[in-house]
Amino acid sequence: MAGPVKDREAFQRLNFLYQDPENQALARFYCYTERTIAKRLVLRRDPSVKRTLCRGCSSLLVPGLTCTQRQRRCRGQRWTVQTCLTCQRSQRFLNDPGHLLWGDRPEAQLGSQADSKPLQPLPNTAHSISDCLPEEKMQTQGPSNQ
Repeated sequence: MAGPVKDREAFQRLNFLYQDPENQALARFYCYTERTIAKRLVLRRDPSVKRTLCRGCSSLLVPGLTCTQRQRRCRGQRWTVQTCLTCQRSQRFLNDPGHLLWGDRPEAQLGSQADSKPLQPLPNTAHSISDCLPEEKMQTQGPSNQ
């Protein structure tokens, strides 16, 4: 079970604004408002949500309705290219089945970091230079300095 969410009300508001209304102009207004609220409150949006919004005109990208989606190959890699039908802006996404987003990796989760790596104390930096010297050098330097 997930812990408490910092801005639960803001996320609920963003979720409402992300819903798909029938009117495309209204959907564009809602998506633009959702993006500005997320920026103002400095909230991280899920990558799947960000990929379904046009960065140019804030339209909700629905394949076949508001955007075209094509599969391309370039230099041995597969890409998904989405083109917004409103502003003609295109976005490319790597289409690799083995690729994991950073947020989906286990090391990115805060709970797994705390369990796997216990905190180690910082080394004591308040020591003299003679503490760093080997004993042999200290003995040779000791009598000559006196």
